[in-house]
Amino acid sequence: MASVFYRDLGHDYPVAVHGEGMYLYSDSGDQYLDMSGGAAVSCLGHGHEAVVAAVQKQLGDLAFAHTAFFSNEPQEELADRLASRFAESGARIYFTSGGSEANETALKLAWQYWQAADRPDKTIVISRQFSYHGNTMGALSVTGNSSRRVHYEGVIHDWPRIAPCYAYRHKNTGEADADYGRRAAGDLRRAIEEIGAEKVAAFIAEPVVGATLGAVPPVDGYFREIRRICDEHDVLFVADEVMCGSGRTGSFFAHEQDDVLPDIVTMAKGLGGGYQPIAATLVRQHVVDAIASLSGGFKHGHTYIGHATACAAGVAVQRCLDEQKLLTKVAAMGRELFDLLHKSIGDHPNVGDIRGRGLFAGIEIVADKETKEPFPAKEELASKIKAAAMGARLICYPGAGSVDGKRGAHILFAPPFIVESKHLDELAGRLDTIFKTVFGA
Repeated sequence: MASVFYRDLGHDYPVAVHGEGMYLYSDSGDQYLDMSGGAAVSCLGHGHEAVVAAVQKQLGDLAFAHTAFFSNEPQEELADRLASRFAESGARIYFTSGGSEANETALKLAWQYWQAADRPDKTIVISRQFSYHGNTMGALSVTGNSSRRVHYEGVIHDWPRIAPCYAYRHKNTGEADADYGRRAAGDLRRAIEEIGAEKVAAFIAEPVVGATLGAVPPVDGYFREIRRICDEHDVLFVADEVMCGSGRTGSFFAHEQDDVLPDIVTMAKGLGGGYQPIAATLVRQHVVDAIASLSGGFKHGHTYIGHATACAAGVAVQRCLDEQKLLTKVAAMGRELFDLLHKSIGDHPNVGDIRGRGLFAGIEIVADKETKEPFPAKEELASKIKAAAMGARLICYPGAGSVDGKRGAHILFAPPFIVESKHLDELAGRLDTIFKTVFGA
């Protein structure tokens, strides 16, 4: 009997023993092509020598020193590097160990920001349906993924959520993108006015929706209107880039491509590339100044914030991004990935939509291509796709519930930035096997 408390206690997991480049290897010798980086984590693939060496060196120099007593050089360098990538000077970076912690930090920053402004009634955080912001109780309260929330209803906050900007499902026939973007963003204005702006602290959204919808980007102009509405009503805008940021969409910050500047940005996953658990919450100068005015500063903390070895891994990843010009490669290989997906499965009768940005791609699966009707929830299509993918030795990220929380299925791809054309050719072959296994054609 295994002593591990597995995610699924009834599932028999293969044991991963080695990773090299785009591949993971099990103890039985099977080779898996990693086309999702786990959960968009392994941006540099597996066994990257420069990152491994940086972590090993840091362990020899200083593994850990509690940040209640000390700072450390990797933390200082990584903060400088991230702040320098942001479009406005004066940003500060708060390091944690995972995306849920980063978003929990963002929520606490928003609340304490309004306390510092002597407006303590501004406590409500608006989010979007079909979002995922983490599994801590605060982050789960703003999450719009019903399957992740259902077991905690009555315990977590049931804050208001608006519809996502989801053109495939929600844009009207013949409606221009600009008109749809304004209409979708208008839901935020209505929600704020219904609640009362004096009670709303922040709005949180993923610039490109990840796990719950499968790489859904906004239409052009949507987030500019969101930013305008937030400014008009004195509401902070938090961009959750835990999955879609850190270079994944072809720019380091996903929000760059929407020509907006959030007040707070969260990031994780690709920030450390899986070599160490690390996340970050980037805070603009005006928020920093407000928090600094509070007696005793920011009331928040975890044992491993600013962990020296984790930050050293983050610094090494940042160096690789720059030295190997990987953001340019993400954009180029992203175009190749989308071209391959359209050519290989775009005409399949069960492929409804192919969307995303950079090396962040989603395929929406439907029962009927013309009507966009999803498969019934009882089909458990996402589980079938994952099983078929593992059988084909392909790691991808299937998801369910994208239509109404129960019906709907998609496949998310987030390959490491080191992906080459030959790996995409492999993907095409394995996708063909998966589709034949699941759909019979």
